[in-house]
Amino acid sequence: MAYVIAEPCINTKDTACVDVCPVDCIHPRKDEANFADVAMLYIDPAECIDCGACVPVCPVSAIFPVDDLPEKWKSFTETNAAYFPAK
Repeated sequence: MAYVIAEPCINTKDTACVDVCPVDCIHPRKDEANFADVAMLYIDPAECIDCGACVPVCPVSAIFPVDDLPEKWKSFTETNAAYFPAK
Protein backbone atom coordinates (compact mmCIF):
# COMPACT_ATOMS: atom_id res chain seq x y z
CA MET A 1 0.00 0.00 0.00
CA ALA A 2 1.58 3.25 -1.13
CA TYR A 3 0.95 6.70 0.25
CA VAL A 4 -0.78 9.51 -1.68
CA ILE A 5 -0.47 13.28 -1.41
CA ALA A 6 -3.87 14.95 -1.71
CA GLU A 7 -5.49 18.38 -2.15
CA PRO A 8 -4.18 20.10 1.01
CA CYS A 9 -0.69 20.13 -0.55
CA ILE A 10 -1.79 22.27 -3.48
CA ASN A 11 0.02 25.61 -3.29
CA THR A 12 1.68 24.55 -0.02
CA LYS A 13 4.55 22.32 -1.20
CA ASP A 14 6.19 22.12 2.24
CA THR A 15 9.11 19.78 1.65
CA ALA A 16 9.43 18.32 5.15
CA CYS A 17 8.15 15.06 3.66
CA VAL A 18 10.89 15.09 1.04
CA ASP A 19 13.51 15.55 3.76
CA VAL A 20 12.39 12.50 5.77
CA CYS A 21 11.70 10.08 2.91
CA PRO A 22 14.30 7.29 3.10
CA VAL A 23 13.88 6.30 -0.57
CA ASP A 24 13.55 9.72 -2.24
CA CYS A 25 10.14 8.94 -3.73
CA ILE A 26 8.55 12.38 -3.20
CA HIS A 27 9.00 14.92 -5.98
CA PRO A 28 9.71 17.50 -7.10
CA ARG A 29 12.44 18.47 -4.67
CA LYS A 30 13.30 22.15 -4.31
CA ASP A 31 16.45 21.59 -6.38
CA GLU A 32 14.54 20.08 -9.33
CA ALA A 33 13.97 22.34 -12.32
CA ASN A 34 10.18 22.01 -12.32
CA PHE A 35 9.63 22.71 -8.59
CA ALA A 36 8.21 26.19 -9.21
CA ASP A 37 6.02 24.97 -12.07
CA VAL A 38 3.93 22.38 -10.20
CA ALA A 39 1.20 23.10 -7.67
CA MET A 40 1.94 20.22 -5.29
CA LEU A 41 4.27 17.36 -4.42
CA TYR A 42 3.78 13.76 -5.55
CA ILE A 43 4.68 10.31 -4.24
CA ASP A 44 5.94 7.75 -6.73
CA PRO A 45 3.80 4.67 -6.00
CA ALA A 46 6.42 2.36 -7.51
CA GLU A 47 9.17 3.67 -5.24
CA CYS A 48 7.23 4.22 -1.99
CA ILE A 49 8.13 1.61 0.64
CA ASP A 50 5.10 2.37 2.82
CA CYS A 51 7.17 3.48 5.80
CA GLY A 52 4.85 6.36 6.68
CA ALA A 53 7.70 8.70 7.70
CA CYS A 54 6.16 11.48 5.62
CA VAL A 55 2.77 11.50 7.32
CA PRO A 56 3.59 13.08 10.72
CA VAL A 57 5.82 15.81 9.24
CA CYS A 58 3.24 17.14 6.76
CA PRO A 59 2.03 20.47 8.17
CA VAL A 60 -1.26 20.35 6.25
CA SER A 61 -2.13 16.65 6.74
CA ALA A 62 -2.10 15.99 3.00
CA ILE A 63 -0.55 12.50 3.02
CA PHE A 64 -2.61 9.34 3.39
CA PRO A 65 -2.18 5.59 2.92
CA VAL A 66 -4.00 4.87 -0.35
CA ASP A 67 -6.56 2.71 1.47
CA ASP A 68 -7.36 5.55 3.91
CA LEU A 69 -7.59 8.35 1.37
CA PRO A 70 -10.82 10.33 1.94
CA GLU A 71 -13.40 9.68 -0.76
CA LYS A 72 -13.36 13.32 -1.89
CA TRP A 73 -9.66 12.99 -2.76
CA LYS A 74 -9.64 9.52 -4.38
CA SER A 75 -8.65 11.07 -7.72
CA PHE A 76 -5.28 12.00 -6.23
CA THR A 77 -4.21 8.34 -6.41
CA GLU A 78 -4.11 8.68 -10.20
CA THR A 79 -2.77 12.24 -10.02
CA ASN A 80 0.26 11.05 -8.04
CA ALA A 81 0.86 8.06 -10.31
CA ALA A 82 0.48 10.15 -13.48
CA TYR A 83 3.25 12.52 -12.40
CA PHE A 84 5.81 9.73 -12.81
CA PRO A 85 6.58 8.25 -16.23
CA ALA A 86 6.03 4.51 -16.64
CA LYS A 87 9.16 2.53 -15.96
